[in-house]
Amino acid sequence: MVSGRTSSDGRPRLPAVLVGAALVLGGLAACNSGGGDDAGGLSIAAQVPGEVTTSTSTSTTTTVADTATTEAPPPGLGPGSEGPEVMALEQKLDSLRYDVGSVDGAYDKDTAYGVTAFQKIAGSDPTGRATDEVVAAVNSAGSSPAALVPGGGADRVEVDLARQVLFLYQGDSLYKILTVSSGNGERFCSEGWCRRAITNPGSFKVYRQAQGWEKGPLGSLYNPAYFDGGIAIHGATSVPASPASHGCVRIPMGAAEWFPDYAPLGTPVYVAGTDGSIPPPLPEDPPVTEPPELEPPVTAPPTTAPAVTTTTAPGIRLFK
Repeated sequence: MVSGRTSSDGRPRLPAVLVGAALVLGGLAACNSGGGDDAGGLSIAAQVPGEVTTSTSTSTTTTVADTATTEAPPPGLGPGSEGPEVMALEQKLDSLRYDVGSVDGAYDKDTAYGVTAFQKIAGSDPTGRATDEVVAAVNSAGSSPAALVPGGGADRVEVDLARQVLFLYQGDSLYKILTVSSGNGERFCSEGWCRRAITNPGSFKVYRQAQGWEKGPLGSLYNPAYFDGGIAIHGATSVPASPASHGCVRIPMGAAEWFPDYAPLGTPVYVAGTDGSIPPPLPEDPPVTEPPELEPPVTAPPTTAPAVTTTTAPGIRLFK
């Protein structure tokens, strides 16, 4: 029981300590970034699901029926969908070289990433959902996108910053298309110096790889393949449809499992600029040839006997 002090209207006042504690707890709830249905403050009375309890100045309560209606699901296919329609969509995208993970008729995150990559190439809103219009566009697509650097090498990686996609070539044929998220261009500071989050366009080569999670000063990278200083193509748990990284090229985690095997050390990496500029092909490495085995030289025996040298001691006469 709270005793002693009353307000000007005759009602008892809470002690300052209790008021301060309520403000602190309310602030913590408001700062919670976990989402959910948290209202951001303290609830004085417990609420019953399906009802809303309101308080009046006369301390009586009124129960109001919850009239909230369930929102209709967004149109088209999306995460959680499954069945023949999803299977047909995955099969068609896979034939066009878009990476959808397992072609199993289940619309999972990898399927959504594949749809996002197709939407980026088609120039539509990259939502990751397959509406009727998207499905029709997929079914009517006749061929894969043209190469950015046709003479860039039989096995190569092409990154299109303008469309935020990656093309992986094997044997001079398009193998996979991935959605990516590159540098967002914002200024940031790390390790005592500041710069902008930029993925540089140009012609590079994979020069280092690491297996599993590699922790860096700005976060962790999964199966990174470095091609430009500290910039790498790597798996990430978050691959937004737009640029969001500090400069690296993020790819979905599913693709990051197999990508390093298809981009070993020395693989050319071409990054096309946001203005559509195309980097030049890298010169081909000269073929490595083994030097011919040289046989030791053969020396012919002398044709004449070597001259005999004699030494005559002083005072000795030689006779024949």
